[in-house]
Amino acid sequence: MSADTTPITVPAARASAARVSFFRRALGQKRFALGFSVSVLIVLFVIIAPHFSPYGQNETAGPPYSKKGTFGTDYLGQDVLSRVMHGGESILVISVLGTLLGMVLGVLIGVVAAYGGGWWDEIIMRLNDVVLAFPQILLALVVLTAIDDPASWIIVLLVGVSHAPRVARVARGVALGIVSRDFVLAAEALGEKRSRVIVAEVLPNMTGPLLAEAGLRLTYSIGLVAALGFLGFSTNAGAANWGQMLNENRLGLTTQPWAVVAPVLMIAIFTIATNLMADGLAQATQRGDD
Repeated sequence: MSADTTPITVPAARASAARVSFFRRALGQKRFALGFSVSVLIVLFVIIAPHFSPYGQNETAGPPYSKKGTFGTDYLGQDVLSRVMHGGESILVISVLGTLLGMVLGVLIGVVAAYGGGWWDEIIMRLNDVVLAFPQILLALVVLTAIDDPASWIIVLLVGVSHAPRVARVARGVALGIVSRDFVLAAEALGEKRSRVIVAEVLPNMTGPLLAEAGLRLTYSIGLVAALGFLGFSTNAGAANWGQMLNENRLGLTTQPWAVVAPVLMIAIFTIATNLMADGLAQATQRGDD
């Protein structure tokens, strides 16, 4: 019995060891370490800051565009610092969930196409190319303009679906180099189901490239969700939102710049941090291939 299971368990053990080695290499990358540290600080800020804000997110603190408070007030006289402290939750949650959905859908599409091969591969990837032809922001705007009050799950779905074809191309390229390896053929020869072969043999050996792609997708998700908020497509028009704050206060930029600069800085720092993480993961993957 043990001899029969060796072709399956050994590659799985090697994949587990490879993941540990990959994470060690990633932590050794200065880009990843810096990006990860800053991302954690941003996440902690988004979670903890609302409990310590000087005012409520919709509470009036003074005249519009005044200098009262640390960063002054916005176009309605609301405290800018308090709005910033409350405004990251929706962007963070929607970006992370949209990225996870896009990764799951994209990996599923790419691995099935690579493992199926032949006509399955051609049909799936050509349909994937059709969706890929639509710009992400355009696809989201077309759907959201037809909906009066978009719920959070709709924006998550749009972000995930817009990411899926891009992830699928990466996943397919990585999977093509794995599905023909000996341990996959051995698992098939033992009569293992294709779904089990994919889960136990193929996916564990794709960890590095997929994590790097996930970091890149998260960066794009933050930018996309912030852009939708700027264009007025937020889940709650009255709630604080970094992207929406840019739109609300853009006319008073010369009078009270912090109402725009503060949320811009938060979005920029967050996207730069996630991009550094993605670069560090990509470098760790390349070093593992050397």
